Amino acid sequence: TLSFASTPRPAACWPPAAVYVNVISRRALRAFYIGFMSRTSSRRASKLLILSSTAGSMTTNVEDRLRNAFADHEVVEFDPEMELLSMLAPRARVVVAGGDGTVGWVTRQLVHSDHSLGILGLGTFNNFAASVGMPTNLTSAIRAIKEGASVPVTIGRINGETFLEVAAIGMFGQALQLGEAVKGMAFGKLSQRFREVASAEPFEYRLSGDIEGHGAALSLVFANTPSTGAHLTVVTGKTPIDPFLELEVHAGESRRDVLKRVVKSALNAGGHGHDLGMSFKFRHLRVETKPRARAFADSSRAGRTPAVIEAGVGALQLILPAHAARKQRTSGGRKAK
Repeated sequence: TLSFASTPRPAACWPPAAVYVNVISRRALRAFYIGFMSRTSSRRASKLLILSSTAGSMTTNVEDRLRNAFADHEVVEFDPEMELLSMLAPRARVVVAGGDGTVGWVTRQLVHSDHSLGILGLGTFNNFAASVGMPTNLTSAIRAIKEGASVPVTIGRINGETFLEVAAIGMFGQALQLGEAVKGMAFGKLSQRFREVASAEPFEYRLSGDIEGHGAALSLVFANTPSTGAHLTVVTGKTPIDPFLELEVHAGESRRDVLKRVVKSALNAGGHGHDLGMSFKFRHLRVETKPRARAFADSSRAGRTPAVIEAGVGALQLILPAHAARKQRTSGGRKAK
């Protein structure tokens, strides 16, 4: 029999619990847990439901309905630090229920992967989900995902940055950032955004690739969905099912026109309006401007010109309602001309 004698240290020598909390923070523990779960192959999910508790329409009742509807899915709370791809088995099926930010983050993670994605938009605007025919009613949307089929859809890129709805060069992108500040009541950013829009100047541009041309404009907009932001109309009829993007030239007749429409849209006060300008279909485009202009992917900055804009045809496997999937397979989307 072995016995060990120990001499307890005086209580004063032991560091207080607060020291341990400081050394191993909650964030570090969460990161360790997420990393551990992500790397454990036996825990990789073939079906995953991602829930965002902060989504505008998420309630306890809605969450219970989602958990019951997708009872055969593993369920995780959305965390922007999660290593999503490491959590998934090959050819997994992912369903995300959340607002615009959550849906956008998850979608970008799954671009150019073999996983399929079902979107339940619980945010304020849900442009991307609406553009592919997803119902706004939760019961119908759940049924659409459970009975629907996975279809390859188009995702855009500008200067290597992914966009779901629109990319822009010039004032329209700055106006979208202003709209986000208005929508989020981010008053600290409003004055800066107003100044950026007010100081935007027309630029000369030259196009090469699928479209050859030159001219002058306040903005160039590259659309993947018919609307963006707070349902601000960009172009009629464009959806991610189409195997191309659409270029809109002369986005707005004036700085005042664009500014008014974006702010009204963000405040849900109308102003959705008509198409922004002349429309041209393309898959690959290079834009040079004089002077150099800022580029935007959705409402995030994406460097400056020169810019390369690409249509990632079939870059995302999206679960569509059965009728939309049949239509896409029959027609292959509208053709680029």
